[in-house]
Formats: sequence, structure tokens, C-alpha cells
Amino acid sequence: MDINEITTFFGWCTVINLAVYLFSALAIIVFKRFTTNLHSKVMGIDAKALPQLYFNYLGNYKLGILIFNLAPYLALKLMV
Repeated sequence: MDINEITTFFGWCTVINLAVYLFSALAIIVFKRFTTNLHSKVMGIDAKALPQLYFNYLGNYKLGILIFNLAPYLALKLMV
């Protein structure tokens, strides 16, 4: 693998992960009642605690995308 292939890989990883992130955020926002009821029944977590858990999940996922996908992509783009 050369640097151009690795750069392309990180670019597509970033796009795919951002799509998953946006889908998750929209599902939580648009279908809030459904997702809260589903997760509280399946996981046995109080429905009042779920908004904080959703916030933590989305924040950690976004941070992971920035650190493990976008930062290497930008660094490799600057090298080439």
C-alpha cells in the first residue's frame, strides 16, 4: 500500500463513520420516544437516564471519528 491508498482509505472511513453518526443522531432526535422506550426495555435502564447516555455516546463517537479517522486523513493529505 502506498500513501495515496491509505489516504483514500481514511477518507472513506471518515465518510462512512460520519454517515453512521448522523443516522444515529437523527434516529435519537426524530424517534426519541421510540428509541427511549426500546432501549429502556431491552437494556433495563431507566428512561430518564437515557438522554445523558445518548449524549455521552454521541460525544464519544464524534471524538473517535475526529481522532481515528479525520486527523490521520488530514495529516496524510498534507503530506501528499
